[in-house]
Amino acid sequence: QVQLVESGGGLVQTGGSLRLACAGSGRAFSSYAMAWFRQAPGKGREYVAYISGRVGITYYADSVKGRFTISRDNAKNTVYLQMNSLKPEDTAVYYCASNPRGPYYYSSVYEYWGQGTQVTVSS
Repeated sequence: QVQLVESGGGLVQTGGSLRLACAGSGRAFSSYAMAWFRQAPGKGREYVAYISGRVGITYYADSVKGRFTISRDNAKNTVYLQMNSLKPEDTAVYYCASNPRGPYYYSSVYEYWGQGTQVTVSS
């Protein structure tokens, strides 16, 4: 069983930056692939970024490529999402997820989820 807790959300102006963190429990954390998703009001859950287990291969949604960076510190059981050049359309609740059982960009394949953290970008 893995528990995930996100932090770092908040209110920021357009062009600003935030760093989200997702702290996980469990000794197998470092072996789990992780991802960030987001959900804006009235919309479905959208894939944002993915990082594989120990090797740390990363992939990004086109909408955030070049602005967001996903990373992980396995010694701290934590995954990060550095978000730069934020835009109003980045406003959403951001969720971390772990242990996908299928294509990494599908939210339905992830076994564990955090509770989410709100990110609001003002124009």
